[in-house]
Amino acid sequence: MFSSRLREQRLKHNLTMKQLGVRVSLAASTISGYENGIRKPDISILYLFADTFDVSVDYLLGRTDISQPNHIAMIKTESDQLLTVSLEEMEYLKESLFVFRKYRQLTLKRH
Repeated sequence: MFSSRLREQRLKHNLTMKQLGVRVSLAASTISGYENGIRKPDISILYLFADTFDVSVDYLLGRTDISQPNHIAMIKTESDQLLTVSLEEMEYLKESLFVFRKYRQLTLKRH
């Protein structure tokens, strides 16, 4: 997944492998190795790519489809699992919970 996400972001930013390599101080052949899945970057290089493209490391690794790091919220569920949602989804969940609580109050008052 990383290789395809790296290529996707490089092309999205209209960069050649050489241009990206110059930005992150790597050889074009190293970028090619990453994009072809031959090489794996270390953590510091992952952070560098994430900062360069303004995306999250999780996005680059394929752990989420939400690319913008500031558009992610983490919710702890009742089963102690972490759920990743976008801020738009978070607003929807808040509204749904509000409606559910109001419905439950009205239902309890009737009984």
